[in-house]
Amino acid sequence: MQPVTSPNPSAQTVHNSSGEKATTSFNSDFDTFLKMLTAQLKNQDPFNPMKNEEFAVQLATFSSVEQQTKANKLLESIAAGLSGGSLSQVAGWVGMEGRAEMPARFSGSPVTIFPKPHPEADQAVLIVRGADGAEVGRSAIGLSGDPIEWAGVGADGQPLAPGLYSFSVESYKGGESLGQSKAETYSIIREARIEDGQAVLLMDNGEKITSEALTALRKPVS
Repeated sequence: MQPVTSPNPSAQTVHNSSGEKATTSFNSDFDTFLKMLTAQLKNQDPFNPMKNEEFAVQLATFSSVEQQTKANKLLESIAAGLSGGSLSQVAGWVGMEGRAEMPARFSGSPVTIFPKPHPEADQAVLIVRGADGAEVGRSAIGLSGDPIEWAGVGADGQPLAPGLYSFSVESYKGGESLGQSKAETYSIIREARIEDGQAVLLMDNGEKITSEALTALRKPVS
């Protein structure tokens, strides 16, 4: 197995304080503009009201200000994601394998699973579910939390069809359930992007996760 390295925790969204100040100032001006326009409409001479052309110009100005406000918020979101180099860092992960609580793509070869039994458990069971969420197998496992190899065999002992499978561990103590925890698997990172100011990763198994969801990185295992 290749050496495992933990993702850099610095790949977090960082707020741009200067951008926040600029937006606060702009929003203040926008509110002032609305108040002035409202006051103008309330106090106009009913016998000599504002001409249609003048009103149309002010409405166009209103629309322009509104669109600019939305554009500034979008730019702030992008800048927040780019600040601190988060995108440049996660972009370097593309092509590597990331480990997280997510399904694994089974294609006939064994899948490495990283279970997380409850620390107080005296018994643990690995539960396997298909892409539709239906249980397709379960088996007793050790309590050490060491990785295990899943061969892709169902409850009837027959090989399962290729596809996505998720894994969870149900822990017991004295015969009583302590609850379930999701197991982790590796998948290749295919793309990194910024969404809503946050770095997200598109995985080979079809999952889309945040960079913070990764618990380990490694070079692809040949």
